[in-house]
Amino acid sequence: MRILLVEDDQILGSSLTRAFEKHAYGVDWFRDGEAGLLSRRDNEYAAMVLDVNLPAMSGFDVVRSLRARGDGIPILLLTALDGVKHRVEGLDEGADDYLIKPFDLDELLARLRALIRRRDGRVESTIRCADVELDPAAMVARRNGTHLHMPAKEFHLLRLLMERSGRYVTKADIEYALYDAESAVESNTIEVTIYSLRKKLGADFIKSIRGVGYMIERTTP
Repeated sequence: MRILLVEDDQILGSSLTRAFEKHAYGVDWFRDGEAGLLSRRDNEYAAMVLDVNLPAMSGFDVVRSLRARGDGIPILLLTALDGVKHRVEGLDEGADDYLIKPFDLDELLARLRALIRRRDGRVESTIRCADVELDPAAMVARRNGTHLHMPAKEFHLLRLLMERSGRYVTKADIEYALYDAESAVESNTIEVTIYSLRKKLGADFIKSIRGVGYMIERTTP
C-alpha cells in the first residue's frame, strides 16, 4: 500500500521515506502542501502523513481542503506545536491522529497501521484468510499455527493480497503499492514471488487470471 508523505524537513522526510520503504510501503514524498494536494487528486493512497508547519500552505489548510472536497483519506499530523489548542484544531479540521515531534518511529508506524485498519473496517491487527494468519506489526506469518519463514517482499505481497481478499489485485497495483516509483522492477519479480508463496501456502491459495491479476478468497478458518 502507498503512503502520501508531506514534510518539508529534508532530514526527517528522508528518514521517514526509508522507514516506510523498509516496511514495504510505497511512498510519495512532497515538501509543500499544494504539491501533496495535487498528487492526492490524481493518486490513491492508504493514508497521509502530514506536517503542520509547511511553507505557504499549512498542514491545517491541507486537511481543511481535503475534507471540504469530501476526501476521507486517513491523516496523521506531525507537529512541533505541543499546545492542546493546536492539537484540538487539527483534529477539529478533520485529521484522524497526531504525533508531536520528536516522536518514536515505531509509534508512528503503529498509529499508521491503526488508521489503515480503521479505514479497512478491521478491528484486530491480525489478518486471517483460511488457515493463514498474518501479524503485520511483528511481521509474522503462520499456517495452521506453524510459523512460515519468508523474505520481507514475500510477506508484504501476501499482506497486500490478504488485506484485499475477495478482489483481484493487478500486477500494476502490486508494483504501485510495494515499490518506490523510481525503482526498476524486473518483469518477472512478482511472478517469482507468487510462485514462492504458493509453494508455502498451497497452489490454490493465491488464484490468478492472466491479464487480470491475483486474488486470495475472502474466507476465514
